Amino acid sequence: MIDLLLVDDHTIFRAGLVRLLEEERDIGTVMQASDGATALNLVRTHHFDAVLLDINLPVRSGLEFLPSFRVAAPQLPVIVLSMYSAQQYALRAYEAGASGYVSKDMDAEVLVAAIHKVVEGGRYITPEVAEKMLEGIGALQGENRHLRLSEREFAVMIEIANGSALTAIAQDMHVSVKTVSTYRSRVLKKLGLDSNAALAQYTLRNRLVD
Repeated sequence: MIDLLLVDDHTIFRAGLVRLLEEERDIGTVMQASDGATALNLVRTHHFDAVLLDINLPVRSGLEFLPSFRVAAPQLPVIVLSMYSAQQYALRAYEAGASGYVSKDMDAEVLVAAIHKVVEGGRYITPEVAEKMLEGIGALQGENRHLRLSEREFAVMIEIANGSALTAIAQDMHVSVKTVSTYRSRVLKKLGLDSNAALAQYTLRNRLVD
């Protein structure tokens, strides 16, 4: 039986996904955590065959926690779950140590296939994600100032480029508007830009947003 840890801060999403996973005959226990710190403690005290880790977590993102998971359990495969497009985050996820990347809007069969693949010691990547990653690698060979950004700064950049207000970003990240404003200022400085419009143009040129 495959024992899993599901890390996501949305209770309804977790409940729905757990119901789907429990219908699989070879899926055993599915423990849950709503934040990275709790998940890390569970990884240190329990055995899991794989972790399903959401990118958007309160305080610190899932990608920021990935190195800690690697230290706590080096052989534990982690599948990153994301509402963001593959081109935006897949490459970063794999570079941070993820064994798989699955968009939240994919069919349940895709996630189950990913779980089996990583538990068997492989890495899971869909053809769509592979194509997007290759496009992203091509973009990185050119203008690549966004590689200087931290995970939080990168997330804020994407949200601003998609038209999200600072208040909405703050609420989603569980931080203050002042903190998001600070991230925005750092992003603009690191990218050498002076406005949200210039930031949006940069992300479009580098195919970081659709």
